[in-house]
Amino acid sequence: MADKVLSVLATAYRATLEEQDDPVLWLTASLRGNGVDIDVLLRGSAVNYLVRAQDAAGLAFGARRQTQPPRLASDITALLGRGARVFFLEQDVVARGIAPEELIEGPSPVSVHAIAELFSSYPHVWRW
Repeated sequence: MADKVLSVLATAYRATLEEQDDPVLWLTASLRGNGVDIDVLLRGSAVNYLVRAQDAAGLAFGARRQTQPPRLASDITALLGRGARVFFLEQDVVARGIAPEELIEGPSPVSVHAIAELFSSYPHVWRW
């Protein structure tokens, strides 16, 4: 696949109790590592992945302990290190009361008014 792909992630913490990472981020990193030109747009609750100070260590539900907690901000940083571009919807960050200084370095803000332009720059847009 030579075309560019924008993977739009709008649901946060999918399967992170069972797994140590978000399956969409894992898939994106795997595809990127295999030569697919894939970038990410975080929107909705998924913008929480950009918060640097997340720590799910000690997460437990009854006797079930998460021994391999997700490190989603680190996963995003690793994806950036592989050359992926990561965007986030700035209105979703503001709506959740997340201050700019709480975010990891690297992802680019996108206004809701610029989403159509962003989408039009990718031949394939996948929404999760």
